[in-house]
Amino acid sequence: MHLIKSAALLAALGLSATTATAQEVTLRFQHFVSPASANPTYFMQPWADTIEEQSNGRIKVELYPFMQLGGSAPSQYDLIRDGAIDGGWVIPGYQPNRFPEAEAMELPFMTSKSGEEASAAAWEFTQQYLMDDFADVHVIAAHMHGPGIVHKRGASVETVEDFAGLKLRGPSRTATLLLEELGATPIGMPVPQFPEALSRGVVDGGVITWEMSPSLKLDELTDSHTDVAGDQALYNLYFIWAMNKDVYEGMPDDLRAILDANSGMMASRWAGRAHDTGDIVGRDVMAADGNEIAVMSEAETNRIKAVGADVTAAWIAEMDAKGYDGAALVASAQAAVAANRAGQ
Repeated sequence: MHLIKSAALLAALGLSATTATAQEVTLRFQHFVSPASANPTYFMQPWADTIEEQSNGRIKVELYPFMQLGGSAPSQYDLIRDGAIDGGWVIPGYQPNRFPEAEAMELPFMTSKSGEEASAAAWEFTQQYLMDDFADVHVIAAHMHGPGIVHKRGASVETVEDFAGLKLRGPSRTATLLLEELGATPIGMPVPQFPEALSRGVVDGGVITWEMSPSLKLDELTDSHTDVAGDQALYNLYFIWAMNKDVYEGMPDDLRAILDANSGMMASRWAGRAHDTGDIVGRDVMAADGNEIAVMSEAETNRIKAVGADVTAAWIAEMDAKGYDGAALVASAQAAVAANRAGQ
């Protein structure tokens, strides 16, 4: 009789016993790029699918691209912290000076050109230095993308002197510091603003990854794409994949355990690997459209590395003035990168 009454109540509410129990938690995660770009395609969506599968449908992760739930890319961390969204993708560098220690991972030539290796280092560095900075959210993964490439209208940059006077989009404070020291005029902006800035002539080009190039239509908006020589990235960008702390802590223990099993080092590597996969695709798209694909000479790359070393030295002094141990931060980031190189 009790079961019959329960079934009748569910029917009155327009529900079935199956739908009432199959999904206990819906998590709304937001990001700011095309769903066809690398991280949503090769990490976010597979991650969401895995969570749903392992929870037998009790957790549903909904992904909202292009900031569809509101706010701006720089405000993403606060949207998660305040519970406006349940989780999402954050670039701490979009809020300059708020998370200064994270910049150590973004310094010139800090990481290898493998997003997966760099992301493993990012997770280790995060555990050592940054969890207190992110204490008001729940960090699922910390990762980096692949190598940053110079994309511009006209011929490729071949020498340090070719940067002079170029108006170039930069994604972070450390990237713009490097561009400025190279003689360019850096213009900091989140990635969603880059295509319009190119089409309106606000910038001559910018630095961003191969994998983002197709979704930003850089094959149409730029003519050349230049990487530096060697196996170190010109620059890199630090991300976190995080969720609201109260939402995480309020979930049942068994569902929280599923999230935990898909967090940490494995998720960080997964996210970095997504960028590596996308970089291969993106570069091929740029080449297929006839754009110039260039690699700077080793000699010119070494000149840029010397400029990068000056940027790093100035950053260390700046961190010291703020009460941090800048040299220790750089040394720890370098050690994490070295420890996670392939074969180490």
